[in-house]
Amino acid sequence: MKIFNKINIPKNYKASALAIGNFDGVHKGHQEVFKETKKFAKRKKVKFGALTFTPLPIMFFYKNIKNFRLVSEDEKIKLFKKHQVDFVINIKFNKKFSKINAKDFIKKIIYEKINPQLLSVSNNFKFGRNRKGDVYLLKKFSNKHDYRLLNINPFKYSGKMVSSTRIRKCLKNGNIDLANKLLSRTWFIDGQVQKGKKIGRKLGYHTCNIKVKNYILPKMGIYAVKISIDDKKKNYGGVAYLGSRPTFGGKEIFLETNIFGVKKSLYKKKLRVYFLKFLRGDRKFKNPTQLIRQMNKDVIFAKKGLKTKLVL
Repeated sequence: MKIFNKINIPKNYKASALAIGNFDGVHKGHQEVFKETKKFAKRKKVKFGALTFTPLPIMFFYKNIKNFRLVSEDEKIKLFKKHQVDFVINIKFNKKFSKINAKDFIKKIIYEKINPQLLSVSNNFKFGRNRKGDVYLLKKFSNKHDYRLLNINPFKYSGKMVSSTRIRKCLKNGNIDLANKLLSRTWFIDGQVQKGKKIGRKLGYHTCNIKVKNYILPKMGIYAVKISIDDKKKNYGGVAYLGSRPTFGGKEIFLETNIFGVKKSLYKKKLRVYFLKFLRGDRKFKNPTQLIRQMNKDVIFAKKGLKTKLVL
């Protein structure tokens, strides 16, 4: 898979079938767009590409938004490859780009720079300055700029549209089961193990601490999880706590993970924590003894939760 960080692409990547979108999460709805685009590409024997934006436009316009993404930029690229995208055009969404009006986006970028045979977008796709562009505008200019438009009706699951927004709501409500179904894989957070205050160890549980960067924050509390270390294929069972440690007056949010069967230091190792099951919400305990009793119960429930299948 070829990655272009500019709009000027080689001639042999033009006349392609091109899917356009933010694709945060590369969920079932996005996969449906990819599937239909890929069908056209195979039939016409052309390349299948994806045009996307970094950062996400909403994160550019609202700088105060933190903890928003479903996947990192690197992981999004890996998911494109998994879904057999031939090339990616990763447009830098900056001040200059944000001022391009919808008609100029179609003419000067889509037509003059990329010149695809097929444009594939979801039915609710918006683009251009002030989000004035939509599928109707793309359709209007399709003959003039020599492309076929494939606008795909939003994919539905249980009667509701699958979207990144819906998945974020699921995660914030602790509905991990549904979020994972809508993604068609087990959602995860990854990061490097940080030095902690060793509170878990004092309570009888060795934990690894990860700072949650730009990932969306799921519901605070306890989860049954599986963990990979340094991107190795082996996965360990575990129990994870997401929160600020209110029992100890904490304020900063951490992801703390107790990995079953691993007691050695993993400081500076990269962990990937897969969320399988939400067990309970975060709460403040009267004293450490009460917390330890609850933690013992959490481990028992987490081990039951590990029966949930991990989907990569």
